[in-house]
Order: sequence, then structure tokens, then C-alpha cells
Amino acid sequence: MFLDNSYWGMGFIWWVAWFILLIWIFALPYDIPGQRKKKDSALDILQKRFASGQITNEEYHEKKKILEIDFAK
Repeated sequence: MFLDNSYWGMGFIWWVAWFILLIWIFALPYDIPGQRKKKDSALDILQKRFASGQITNEEYHEKKKILEIDFAK
């Protein structure tokens, strides 16, 4: 099993490298201990700002039109 300090044909450093790679691929995209967060779109942010009262009704509709035109392109 352990021939000349190589673990199943791979050196110990390679096993550490694979372990770090797997952690990087599977664990880092997640919030620990939560799940992946969906990034808010520009329209979602605009709706939240309107709902919280940061922008007026007119500003909301103007910016929404701009976003809809940008998404249509």
C-alpha cells in the first residue's frame, strides 16, 4: 500500500492538492453553513429600493423602462 512514501501511486503532496481542489470546487461557492446565494438582478434591486421607499414611483418606472430596454438588446 505505501511503497516508497507514495500513496497508491501518488505522493502525499498530490493527495493534498486533490483535497484542496475538491474543497475549492464544492465548498467555496457555498456560504458556510448555508446554501448558494442567488445574486440579485438589477430589477430585483430596483424593486427592493422602491419597496423600502428609497426612490419614488416616477423614478422606479423610469429606471424600470431603462432596464427593460437594456434586457431587450
